[in-house]
Order: sequence, then C-alpha cells, then structure tokens
Amino acid sequence: MGWRAPPSANFSWNGSANHTNRDVYIVYMGAAKDSPRDDHAYLLNSVLERNQNALVRNYRHGFSGFAARLTKEEANSIAHRPGVISVFRDPILKLHTTRSWGFLKDQSPLPKTHGPNRTSNSAPSSDVVIGILDSGIWPESASFSDKGMGPVPSRWKGTCMNSYNFNSSNCNRKIIGARYYRDPNGDKEFETPRDIDGHGTHVAAIAVGVTVPGVSYYGVAAGTARGGSPESRLAIYQVCFKYECPGSAILAAFDDCIHDGVDVISVSIGGIPGLRSDLKHDPIAIGSFHAVERGILVAASAGNSGPTLNTVVNDAPWVFSVAASSIDRDFKSNLVFGDSKVIKGEALNFSPLSNLPKYPLVYGESAKAKNARSADARQCFPGAFAKRLVKGKIVICDGEDHSYRTSLKVQAVGEVSGVGVIHVSDPVGGAEREDFGDFPVTEISSKDAHIIFQYVNSTSNPVATILPTVSTLDFKPAPIIPSFSGRGPSDFSKNILKPDIAAPGVNIVAAWIGNRTGGVPKHKKPSQFNILSGTSMACPHVSALAANIKSQNPTWSASAIKSAIMTTATQKNNLKGPIRTETGSTATPYDYGAGQMTLYEPFHPGLVYETNTVDYLNYLCYIGYNTTVVKIISRFVPNNFSCPKDSSSYHISNINYPSIAISDLQGKKVVEVTRTVTNIGEENETIYSPVIDAPSGIKVNLIPNKLQFTKNSRKLSYRVIFSFTSTMSMDQLFGSITWSNGKYAVRSPFVLTKS
Repeated sequence: MGWRAPPSANFSWNGSANHTNRDVYIVYMGAAKDSPRDDHAYLLNSVLERNQNALVRNYRHGFSGFAARLTKEEANSIAHRPGVISVFRDPILKLHTTRSWGFLKDQSPLPKTHGPNRTSNSAPSSDVVIGILDSGIWPESASFSDKGMGPVPSRWKGTCMNSYNFNSSNCNRKIIGARYYRDPNGDKEFETPRDIDGHGTHVAAIAVGVTVPGVSYYGVAAGTARGGSPESRLAIYQVCFKYECPGSAILAAFDDCIHDGVDVISVSIGGIPGLRSDLKHDPIAIGSFHAVERGILVAASAGNSGPTLNTVVNDAPWVFSVAASSIDRDFKSNLVFGDSKVIKGEALNFSPLSNLPKYPLVYGESAKAKNARSADARQCFPGAFAKRLVKGKIVICDGEDHSYRTSLKVQAVGEVSGVGVIHVSDPVGGAEREDFGDFPVTEISSKDAHIIFQYVNSTSNPVATILPTVSTLDFKPAPIIPSFSGRGPSDFSKNILKPDIAAPGVNIVAAWIGNRTGGVPKHKKPSQFNILSGTSMACPHVSALAANIKSQNPTWSASAIKSAIMTTATQKNNLKGPIRTETGSTATPYDYGAGQMTLYEPFHPGLVYETNTVDYLNYLCYIGYNTTVVKIISRFVPNNFSCPKDSSSYHISNINYPSIAISDLQGKKVVEVTRTVTNIGEENETIYSPVIDAPSGIKVNLIPNKLQFTKNSRKLSYRVIFSFTSTMSMDQLFGSITWSNGKYAVRSPFVLTKS
C-alpha cells in the first residue's frame, strides 16, 4: 500500500445514491458450478420484483457467486438459501526501482548452486504471467517495453479491453492482458485499464519492469531502473477507483485471473485491522483461496497500520503476506548556517534556495499568533503563526508532539509565507521520507538542536539555508522494518505466523504515470518515475521472485515456492547484526515473518514444506466450518474428506506451514506439532541434522533428530516437542529450527505465546 489514508478512511461500505435503500452485496457460493449463471439468476430473481436490473457482476470461473444491488432484507433472504456460504455488503479496500534489487543482491548470500542473476533485458522472455490487481497501468512507460520478447504464450486466455483512453494496441508482448471493472457508482473516468493515480504502474514496474538506464526522481536516486522479473509477462486488472477498491471488483479480478491463465497474483490492497469479521467476508481471502487451489501463488501486502501488534492484514494461510523493509539508500538535506557550520539533516526536497546562508531564522514559538498557544507555535501546528513574523524566514519547528505529520506543519509555514522548515524530529536514517517537492525542509536530530539554538541566540541576525536533497548509498544499518509495516499476530489465528516475509518497501523508485500534474518542482518537467513507500511496494518484490522461481521450476507448487522463499530468508542486516525496527529494537517474526527475502537460495532450498489443499480444508474446519460447508467452498475436496472430530483452533498449528506458531500456552508444560518436508535437492540420498535456536526456559526436541532421505523416501515427517522448563516469563517467545545437510540450510521460525 503506497498511498496511505488515515486509519478512519481505510475501510467503508459501498452504497449508491441512485438505488434507494439498495447497496451492493456480494453473494459467495463456494466452488464454481457447471452452470453458474442459471443458479445466480434463479437465486436473484427469487427475491426481486420483476424487471429490476440489480446484477452488478457474476463470478463463474474460479468460484461461484455474484454481486448485486439488494436491500438488507433481500440480502438476508438470500443468505439463508441452500448453497450460499456468505452474503456481505461490498467492502471498500484501500491501496496499501533504482536500488532495491541491487541491495537485495548485495544482501543475498552467494548460492552454492547459482540461481539466475539477470541484470539486463538480454534474458529470454518467459511464459510466466504476473497478474496485478491495482489501479491500472501507464502502458507508454519505458519500463513496459516488449523489445526482444517472444510471442505471447499460446495458453493465454486473457484480453486487452478497449475503453476510455485505452485500446488493445496499448498491450504488447510485455503487457499481455488489461481488464477493468465497472465502478458500481458509475464514474466513467475510472472504467479503463489506464492508471490515473500511478499506484498500479509503480507496483507493476517493481515486479516486471525492463531495464531503463539513466533514471532518477528529479535528479535524486539516479541509476538504472529494473523490475525483479523483467522477462515475465504482465496482466493488469484495474480494480480501484479514486484509491478505493470494491471487494466485488477484486473478486471479479481473481475470477478472471484464474480463467486467463495467470501464474502469480500480486495484490497491494487490503482492509483495516480490527474491522474484518471472518474469512468468508474477506474478498482477498476468498479469491486467493480459489486461486491457490489451482496452483496460482498469491502475494499480498501486509498493510500499513503498524507498528502495534495485530495490524497485519491479508493473513489467510494460503496468502503470501509481505511486510516492508528498508534498503541502504538515504536522502540527505543539510542545513548551513551563516557562520558556515553544517548540520546534517534528512529529507526529500528540491530546495530552490541559494546555497548561500542568507535566509533569516525564526523559532516557531517566537512567531506565534496573538491568540495561539506557545506550544502549538513551537511545534508549527496549523493556524499558530503571525504571518508578519514568518514571512521570508526559515522556521525552526520542535517535533516533540506528533499529532500532525511533518507535511501539515510545512503547509502551515508555507501558508504564512515562510520559505523553509527545520524540523527537530529525530529522523531515522534510511526510513521513509515524505516528499516535500520544492519547499525546503530538513529534519534533524534533537541532539543537534542545541547547536541551532546556540547559533540563533548568539547573533542578532541568524541566517541559514537548506540544501536540496542528495541521495547516499551503502547506508547502515539496513534493512530496518519501518513503523508503518503491519505486524502480527494474525487476527484470524495466532496459530499461523504472519506476516510471512519482508521485502523492500521504503523509498522505492519505479515508473509513474506520464500525465503527472501536481508535485512537480518549479522549472522541472514531470518525472516519469516516482518514489513511494509502503507494503504495496514490498509485495511486488516477492511476486517477481516467485515468478522467477516458477520460470526455472515450472512443476513447483505455489506452496513449494512460498516455502523456498521463507526458509532461505535472512535475519541479518548489512552490519551482520540482527535486523532492527525503526525504533532500534531487535525485529521479531511478528515484524518480518521468516526474515528478509534473498535472491539466490530460494531457487535451491533443499527441502520444502508443501501446504496442500487438505491442509487448507482442515484449516477451514479448525476455524469453525463444518464438512458440508467445506465441500461447498472447494471443488477439490477428496471424496472421503470430513472435518476431524477434534477441530479445535489449537490444531491450526499442525498445518504443514514453513513456520510454527502456537498460542494459548498459559499453564501448559509440553506441546507438540508435526511437520513434513520434501527433498527437492539434487542429492537423492542425504542426511539433514537440526540446529535449534530456543529462548531460555524452552527445550525443543525433534523426533527423529535426523532426516535421512533416500531415492525412495523423498518426503519425511518429524515431530517438534516444546517443553517448558519454567513458567513463560514473556507473552511471546521466538526461536527457530534449521535443518542442514552442509549444503542447504532450511530455517523455520517459531513463536510461542501465552494467550
């Protein structure tokens, strides 16, 4: 999620002023039927008066159901009909590089068996298709050139829809599909695959953008832009309107992805934590379940509501949930005083000020309006200034109260004709940077504040200037986990560890729409690239890596690819220390899942944890669905399947997942889970031994304590027995189990919680 609304705006319900007392409802009917339209029409007509045009869209490829305009009473009536899993109002979800791939390359251990190392467009084109559900595409961007690519795969069933300001000729051998979905509220401007706000273009370029040299953002972050899988094909599904993404459109896109032949689905969209009820009312959980059933890997952003716990979204076990991390690039904007002293600052701005320190300085509190509070002026809150005291000056703002974002304080200074802002805010190096355009801003640490005040108080005419941003590389430590990234544990179940993985999502440079109007610095042409932060940007990094692995290993299942990425992740930064959060604390699996993705080792993971359909069906049983409902939801239910007699949520921990999470441990002395691994390494006969990293007070036994694979035994199971030698001293305890044969190291994190 690159653009982030205030929490109160992240989730709402879709209605329509044109249909009195009717809202759009989604009717979910489980697995696809042979003649869904007849079923849907009969069900809809059974509750409607004649000649009512209520149907919004049908779902018929990957799953069965429809969206329609209904009254609350009509929706309730349908909900009680046989074969209906759920009926819910259409939820509105929100939209959650020149360096990131190079940084990942530097951070990835050199593999013992090399995976692909592609840095140009010379690699042969792939038949792997990444489907991106987002705000659309700007097809003219250089990142989506099809130069050197082969013919569109013959298996492809998708289409390029003609529409407003977009036609089939905008597709090529790179962009092979482009669909849009009608806005239920009838805004024709958004009924097109063409990207209007830029988010979808940015995300798509991170995933599949081809090599574009000489890229920068108005001269900052210069380099060569490249997506993670430049040889992959791209299919765009435009599901968002004005940053709002109706669940009914998202479900339609999943349905079309399954029909069209997409291999990997990337979803940088999500709801708000705490406002979701359960899986059967979650469009992304529903759509991704049916996609994964058919072997399609679904990666989704973990959300931008961190850093508090229980803020991760898109946390169903079949979804690959992606947290954000930083890269080793930083943006510097220094402050120069009249006495030539320089203070280092952090910011992204294109200051038009002279490099000579000649602009008067004023402390915010000294420029307060007559009726304003001193504290408000000191912190540069809106409406706190006297214009005559600020005009033409650089204002020093104390940032001790973060009730307002820096951008609002900057706006407050600009409105009274100030020419710049020095914000004392203790910025974290390498963290997310707001883009202040051509208004001069720098953020400095509180330890340097006394130097500023010493200078201001020592001269009758204190002056300074703020220098425009320069980007620096090899910043340390990196990565860090930014505050905004959604944190575990999952609201759905603490017995599945979420998020799954972390990937670069801070200050990422990628393609942008070509008709940008706002935010362009004076005397500059609109940039064809932009810098954004969010788990939206992290998600396509993982989608690209998954596509590359799929290209090299076409028979691997979605869960095998997911396992390969998770078990080869790193927990170390570029100082060889543990990855930390933005506040400096050591990051945990609730921050980054298995760790930061690496680029090479996932192609050769040695062992994989395959989570099969039965695992997911059992999960549905464990969260409360009965056998009858499970058989309606899935069309791949074995004939002899039935929910286990003991279907308590505790058994979720036994799903064959690459990580382990066990909750409700208060008072327990021993707990046990089982895992099964498949040997996909080159060696038919090999022995794996464990390395256990366990916190104090926890004993971990593995049975067996060695895994001996042969040509005839490629799949082995083991039991993990956790014994508590003392009362748990903390609410959460973290550790890991790593199986190694000297060539491959296969790591699974675990988390144990009291409640």
